[in-house]
Amino acid sequence: MSEAVFLCGPLAYDPVLELVLGQAPETLDRHAARLRDHLLLSRTDSCFPVLVPAPDETVDGVVLPRLPEGVLPRMRYVAAGMGLSEAFVPLGAGQVRTFRAESAPDGDTAEWARADWQARWGGLAVDALREAMEHYGRFSGADLAVRMPMLLSRAEARAAARSPVPADLRSGMRADAVDCLSRRNAHAGFFLTREYRLRHPVFGGGLSPEVTREVFVATDAAIVLPYDPVRDRVLMVEQFRMGPYGRGDPLPWMLEPVAGRVDAGESPETAAYRECREEADLALRGLEHVAGHYCSPGCSTEYFQCYIGFCDLPDAGRDLGGAEAENEDIRRHVVSFDRAMELLRTGEADNGPLILCLLWLERERARLRAAP
Repeated sequence: MSEAVFLCGPLAYDPVLELVLGQAPETLDRHAARLRDHLLLSRTDSCFPVLVPAPDETVDGVVLPRLPEGVLPRMRYVAAGMGLSEAFVPLGAGQVRTFRAESAPDGDTAEWARADWQARWGGLAVDALREAMEHYGRFSGADLAVRMPMLLSRAEARAAARSPVPADLRSGMRADAVDCLSRRNAHAGFFLTREYRLRHPVFGGGLSPEVTREVFVATDAAIVLPYDPVRDRVLMVEQFRMGPYGRGDPLPWMLEPVAGRVDAGESPETAAYRECREEADLALRGLEHVAGHYCSPGCSTEYFQCYIGFCDLPDAGRDLGGAEAENEDIRRHVVSFDRAMELLRTGEADNGPLILCLLWLERERARLRAAP
């Protein structure tokens, strides 16, 4: 048995604690406790708060006097993924183990509020940490901390998928009718590839033979084609892409709309505005939704939300852009609408979301240009 441990915030949230323990928390001895000279701080845009030293402040939590064998390494792993490290702190007449940060996080913070966190982040945290525990023993805690934003974004995508589009023409057969025989992570790096063995319902009745399928488990993405209706110009970005390169394309630099993943706790619209600021240095005046669609449903979970973004664009030309923190190497092109459509006709514009957005813009352009 290990020494006593004090837990607070998400680590003391029963669904999270059950994942860490590998058993129901109710099966263990635990009791409420209050840790002095500490504060639990949260950022509104971050899933996990951090416990930090703070004179004259207190934090409510729970103490587990004894941990089952093998649980402490799991706890260290999850805590590291949340940005916390192990420390010993005074509690009562002795010392206990806990997990904290040495300083407050950057940006605006507030004292953690359990009810608010549970409503906004609780489900995403549990889903992301469930995936994290699938990688336990394969990743270190430091590795998990690097990958945590992607795990949370994948959890956000799974939450969004639970509100599907209508099924008026297509079959209404449900996913829970699929007989999933096994599931394993064939590859788990920054990205994730998952292998399924399953049988699915067939249109003639019954189930298919057993099949093995691999799927690239991705996040949702916001796609924006910036458009200036006054000057009748669009902005496209150009960057090196692994897909064309891996296919053997001799010209693997691609023209695209502005695009980026939808982060956890973020709407696709918010992501669209953010990506235009970060990638193209543009302040959008508004958005119109073009379509939501799977990009490659035969092998990928990735889902695109496509928009036209209204903004002021400079004279036609090119310059460099991209988020330096993400090592993006991007060239921006401002072209007339007619020039963009010429690229579509010649096939140089061969990116699916770009084609979709340009065709939608061609249909709606007169209305958009006439709007006050």
